[in-house]
Amino acid sequence: MMTFLARMKVKEGKEAEFIRLAQALTSKVLTHESGTVAYEFFKLRDVPLGYAVFEQFMSEEDEEAHRNTDYFHNLAPQMLECLDGTYVRESLDSID
Repeated sequence: MMTFLARMKVKEGKEAEFIRLAQALTSKVLTHESGTVAYEFFKLRDVPLGYAVFEQFMSEEDEEAHRNTDYFHNLAPQMLECLDGTYVRESLDSID
């Protein structure tokens, strides 16, 4: 299992565009990627303009397949343009 949490900050005035793109990407992922266990964006409660995405894949191959889809290649660069800086991606391991 591959699990990640990525945190990011969106530029002021770009929130609506970022949310639209995040929702479009989430819809595509959940519809077309059988190896995706979870994929969901969140607004960070205590960080102004802060967002996070929780991603969980069955395997490294499923995560790689996700990153190689046409819709990821189309939407991800547009989302990156909305960010104030870059994102921090943290790998998570189960404790059981």
